[in-house]
Amino acid sequence: MTPEHSADLDRREIRRAFDRAAEAYDTFAVLQREVGDRALSRLSYIQIEPKLVLDLGAGTGYCARRLEDLYKHARIVLLDIAPSMLRIARSQARRWFSRTHYVCGDITHLGIQTGSVDFIFSNLVLQWCPDLAAVFRECARVLRPGGLMLFTTLGPDTLRELRHAWSFVDELPHVNLFLDMHDVGDALIGAGFSAPVLDREHLTMTYKDLFDLMRDLKGIGAHNSLEGRRRGLTGTAAFNGVRGAYERYRTEDRLPATYEIVYGHAWAPTANTRPQDGSTVATFPFKNLGRRLP
Repeated sequence: MTPEHSADLDRREIRRAFDRAAEAYDTFAVLQREVGDRALSRLSYIQIEPKLVLDLGAGTGYCARRLEDLYKHARIVLLDIAPSMLRIARSQARRWFSRTHYVCGDITHLGIQTGSVDFIFSNLVLQWCPDLAAVFRECARVLRPGGLMLFTTLGPDTLRELRHAWSFVDELPHVNLFLDMHDVGDALIGAGFSAPVLDREHLTMTYKDLFDLMRDLKGIGAHNSLEGRRRGLTGTAAFNGVRGAYERYRTEDRLPATYEIVYGHAWAPTANTRPQDGSTVATFPFKNLGRRLP
């Protein structure tokens, strides 16, 4: 996938979708919590003591609460495009007196002071951004020199079964397209980040039928947000065609849905950081890394 594909995402529709999904989001966000936990566990390899942590696309605050536990003396800022998500996050806050703050905004234009953030965390949000390079530039801007960004996003194999099933019905875009890990690394380098490390894994969710999969996708607000998508309801004949094509993947009486998870972290450059190029992007498993201090 090239950056032009992601530019076709309808940001207004994304905001509406996640706003509508907020009330039931925690019921369906099993994958999001699992990936968030896996990403946060990687912080045991990195010794940081941030004073200000920014959770980009914080949703209902699951990861932010974990960050609050990890960094008890830090201020945690939850930023999300959907006000309903933040309302629920605030309602689940653990303490009356808290150093947690809630900001409704778009991660492509952060209204945050330059060089003021020590650590940026983002879990399964960047795939919804129309211009990832611009987001990384904003993140590099608000990070202090030597600050850390840790994130997860979705790779192009995500929902490959559903995309293939739709191809038997028509040629319209029904499943969002996602950036390849190497394109993500290039975007980090282009934004000026230092020593980026990326790796990926494939996770498989299974469902009783296609209805269950579509219900889960709708439940987390992750439906088709491409500009060229079909408007209105999908016809019965089209849906039955997709369902029949998807049945080819059934094993052990379950339908699989593949998610390609991309994990990445990088550092804001310091005065002594040499210019980087694509050859400096490491793409081996995080567990093989030792501790890295900024």
